[in-house]
Amino acid sequence: MWNPRSILLGWVAALCLAAQPAPEAMPAPTLLPGEGFAITLGDGEVHTYGEAAKEAPMGSLAKLVWMRLEGAEWSSRSLQYKCTGKAGSFTCWNREGHGRVDVGKALAESCNLAFLAWIADSQSRWKELYGEAAGRARLEDVFAPFLGRRLPPGEGMPPLTPAWVGDGDLLRTSPDAFLRWLMEPQQSEVVNFGQRFLAGRWVEVKSLFGKEDWWFKTGTAPVPGDPSATSAWVAGGRGRLLAVLHLPRGKGKQDGLIRMRQILKLKD
Repeated sequence: MWNPRSILLGWVAALCLAAQPAPEAMPAPTLLPGEGFAITLGDGEVHTYGEAAKEAPMGSLAKLVWMRLEGAEWSSRSLQYKCTGKAGSFTCWNREGHGRVDVGKALAESCNLAFLAWIADSQSRWKELYGEAAGRARLEDVFAPFLGRRLPPGEGMPPLTPAWVGDGDLLRTSPDAFLRWLMEPQQSEVVNFGQRFLAGRWVEVKSLFGKEDWWFKTGTAPVPGDPSATSAWVAGGRGRLLAVLHLPRGKGKQDGLIRMRQILKLKD
């Protein structure tokens, strides 16, 4: 059966793409020590600045990888979770809890506990549908660019730990590497989720009138060897333009968002 909303959004997307101007050259940004920045203007080229090739724990960017793997399934099921800040041995970065969240809110607020609960549910479903070995292969296939050789070999599902939502050193990337991952055609759904959940309300209508909002996924990541310190990540985009920024030790997600907006010369 035809879905009128899907038809409307399809027309919106087509009109938006047709109306987008050709990418313009961007002057080289002035970065601070330790910052890495990568950007594509929609022409298939990647422009890198500062420490864009330097690898670091990816922190909350891991949640975008989970959206690639399970986002469509979670959204279709309209999953919800009540975050109180602690669940068994797991704790959320927000110790007071996020309250009740759906997939969009959990992504926007980086709710660790919601993602861990939904990941556990997905892993149980994979075991039933595919078996342990095939479920693990599915996980490793999507996360391969960020795992290196840090995941111990095995045929069963790896233990569910906060490392899978970016808490720890298991998953690593760089601004250059993560941008190139986002640019791959199979990651188009990740970008769509960013536009849908992280660009504010009425994004489809704004796109129709040429006022498409930026979407940004902010987050922090641990610093190896210093458990009290964090670094910051921001990935985002607007139409065909995509950008990824990493800030060094001592920075948080609000710092990252401020710097991203400064680098892109966006008004507050």
